[in-house]
Amino acid sequence: MLTKSREVILASGSAGRRMLLENAGVRFRIELPDVDERAVETAIDDSGTTPAELALILAEAKATEVSLRFPDTIVIAADQTMNLGDRRFHKPADMDEARRNLIELSGRTHELNSAVVIAEAGKVNWHCVDTAYMTMREFSPHYAGRYLSAVGDAALKSVGSYQIEGLGAQLFDTVEGSYFTIVGMPLLPLLQVLREHGAIDG
Repeated sequence: MLTKSREVILASGSAGRRMLLENAGVRFRIELPDVDERAVETAIDDSGTTPAELALILAEAKATEVSLRFPDTIVIAADQTMNLGDRRFHKPADMDEARRNLIELSGRTHELNSAVVIAEAGKVNWHCVDTAYMTMREFSPHYAGRYLSAVGDAALKSVGSYQIEGLGAQLFDTVEGSYFTIVGMPLLPLLQVLREHGAIDG
């Protein structure tokens, strides 16, 4: 159960998540979580954890870490994982890796798993996980290079090297799932629970 009339913190530096909450009229401030995501992943690598479960584990780690530092607030955290079959993707280290990833994804359907969590005083009070199914059109390696040249460093800021709200839309044939899930988090369920507990106007 959320506590009414508490300040809301977004535990994320994601521009997409910030945009979603701002556009929805949620009043919040940002505090970045101190969580080593790769260390969390390494710790559970052989546990059989699915990519969707990993997204939730990472979101919970971020939410609880920040909510322990700010126990009188409502903390929202989110995370995304992306997989093509059994292969899990991370944000590319450089443009060469981004290009290789895009060539591999061309003409295929990958899964984008998005988790959002609410925590207070170190305790997770609510969570939601949603998956979008993203089918890229077939394109040439030359087009992948031209696309990356056009978007620049923005390609290194997302796990799939695309922002579907921008030029990245041109990479796709079809998308099955919520736009909000793709951009950053399952927004509509989050807004519903914030309304139900008086954290935002309902």
